[in-house]
Amino acid sequence: MSPTTLPGARVDIRLWARPDEVEGEALRQLQNIATLPWAVKHVAVMPDVHFGKGATVGSVIALKDAVSPAAVGVDIGCGMTAVRTSLVAEDLPADLSRLRSLIEAAVPVGFGQHRAPVVFHDRLWRSFGDLTPTLSEEKALNQMGTLGGGNHFLEVCLDTGGRVWVMLHSGSRGIGNQLAQHHIAIAKTLAHNDALVDPDLAVFLAGTPEMTAYRHDLYWAQEYARLNRATMLDLVTKVLLGQFPRIRFDEPISAHHNYVSEERHFGEDVLVTRKGAISARRGELGIIPGSMGTGSYIVRGLGNPDSFHSASHGAGRRMSRNKARKLFTAEDLAAQTLGVECRKDSGVVDEIPAAYKDLDSVIEQQADLVEVVTKLKQVLCVKG
Repeated sequence: MSPTTLPGARVDIRLWARPDEVEGEALRQLQNIATLPWAVKHVAVMPDVHFGKGATVGSVIALKDAVSPAAVGVDIGCGMTAVRTSLVAEDLPADLSRLRSLIEAAVPVGFGQHRAPVVFHDRLWRSFGDLTPTLSEEKALNQMGTLGGGNHFLEVCLDTGGRVWVMLHSGSRGIGNQLAQHHIAIAKTLAHNDALVDPDLAVFLAGTPEMTAYRHDLYWAQEYARLNRATMLDLVTKVLLGQFPRIRFDEPISAHHNYVSEERHFGEDVLVTRKGAISARRGELGIIPGSMGTGSYIVRGLGNPDSFHSASHGAGRRMSRNKARKLFTAEDLAAQTLGVECRKDSGVVDEIPAAYKDLDSVIEQQADLVEVVTKLKQVLCVKG
């Protein structure tokens, strides 16, 4: 679909979603973002847009010489990794419960962590002591290679050709959240943010010590998140090698969807924040997941300049977690995840497929941003 342009206070808002399907709270957030004095060209809004803490999920914002920590999100570096294997559907056992148990034993979920570090990344840990706030190095080390909870997941999927894929979604765990909250609080105290219509959108300015400190910590957390996903993938591949010794793996696809990137758009060098959005440069592979029962897409970017070369990060929620818990039961979850080896208890009812937008519709709405490579359908899903 062609994007809809809505007038904003300083810059316009370009929506790859139907305006009548965007909740009022999210539209108000987007209008607030459009007032930022440092915004360039327009605010790009993906079809999975929904209300978020501080800034809208599904928003892509290009700022000149400024960055808003809330426009990144608190799970810095959250993103996806997927890899195609040499296995085909017929190689998998009919009962996948044992494989799920083996994966859950290898990769801690929820608040779980490893009892001792499973990997040590020298370059990352050499700079841990340079982070602005004081954090627990032991916890950060032991959480490397863990899934977390909420909408994070680890799946075994089949593509349209019957090939088996491994896919996972996770971020910087608690450490990214701590760093984000620390810097958001600092940004709100800075005088240049006093006139903003929404204090949550407080920014750091280029050339200031606060910006230098934030960018150092931000890029550290983004690298932590990337390595966290790589470590989990390594743990899962070892599980699969134990069950299928002849298995082989293609080159992984990996992409952040809560992050900052230094880019050039519309003739300007800018800092782009993608909160719930992926980079979709021409030819770039990306991952757009749905819910735990509806599958996901592997896509290739078309490099649309109007979206700042971006696309959606998923289907996007159509209702809050609290509303989903009130509306649905564990029995509803079991019915909507029929054929998927996964948790089907009340603890994950807020992740029920009906709580999410229709993924196929979301893909259709961004046909000028990405092209579909293949669709994946999960047969096993691990959640925290």
